[in-house]
Amino acid sequence: MKILVLALSGIGDALMYTPSLALIRKHYPDAQVDALVMSKGVEDMYKRTGFVDNVLYFNFLKEGVYKSFKYLLALRGKYDYSINVYPSNRKEYNLIQRIINAKYRAGVDYLRQGKKNFNHLNNVLIPEDDNVHNVEENILLTQKLLGFEDSELPGFVFNLSADDVSAAEAEFKRLNLKADDLVIGFHAGCSTLKNHIKRRWEPEKFAGLAKKLITEHNAKVLLFGGPEEAELKKAIFELAGCEGIYIPETKNLAESAALIKKCSVFVTNDSSLMHVASAMKRKVVAIIGPTNIAYIHPWQTEYSIVTLELVCAPCFFYSPKPLECRRVDMEFKCIKMLDVERVYAAVKKYL
Repeated sequence: MKILVLALSGIGDALMYTPSLALIRKHYPDAQVDALVMSKGVEDMYKRTGFVDNVLYFNFLKEGVYKSFKYLLALRGKYDYSINVYPSNRKEYNLIQRIINAKYRAGVDYLRQGKKNFNHLNNVLIPEDDNVHNVEENILLTQKLLGFEDSELPGFVFNLSADDVSAAEAEFKRLNLKADDLVIGFHAGCSTLKNHIKRRWEPEKFAGLAKKLITEHNAKVLLFGGPEEAELKKAIFELAGCEGIYIPETKNLAESAALIKKCSVFVTNDSSLMHVASAMKRKVVAIIGPTNIAYIHPWQTEYSIVTLELVCAPCFFYSPKPLECRRVDMEFKCIKMLDVERVYAAVKKYL
């Protein structure tokens, strides 16, 4: 049995498939399980799971149509089963799966623009359910494809090495942090594709929250995020304008995860690091505006969702359309009207 997992979207989506990988290995320990990815972070994370025989990294966006097609032809006919990790509502992902041409090709039948994005190219489908977490949707899809039943809902799998843990300890020491310090992690970023930057809580509010936690609880606040979020972290650091806020230095996602594991609480937008914090079993305070909370709430860890629960929310579902707001009184009111006090109250109960 040869299975190919297409985890072509972001780190958070790939992490939310790791419970399904655990179940595949549980039921089919002798199967060959490969994963096709186009993110170095996902490549590293999947290699660490112990569930995947080969992680195939190929950057389709960078390599272009000709090289991508040639690469896919080399994989054609090599697999019995393939699965597009949920969510993956893009015609490109379905075309990739069809070109590889496993005998059984699994995907979700999306409620929005599914036909437009070639869902019909998959021959094993389950209907999308807006009330189901991404983890559960992936498990249902995997069960339908491979024909097993299991009521278990595993946790995320993101294994850390001894080097990752040592790097986190060294960074703690560099920042003059101590084991008994109240350390709170922030992630103020999120994806910027398809106008998703509008899901971000404003940097001034993150700065205000940091200052309040530092002055009232003697907290130490660590600002997390990738290299592309360096300016955002710098802005929050400068807006806070006080001691006790730090921008840690890490070499990769795994080192960041090891450092997140040393935080007492993690405050975050709807982002990949929200799921990483869940994998590290941190207490998570998630600031959610337009996203469907049922899809992406922190998984199997203690958490609070801070949201306004507007009647127009959620308005962000899985379709290729850019995020937009149709309110006439205030665009993206669901995130802009979330004040510091509301988020502070959610964090305070964990201190």
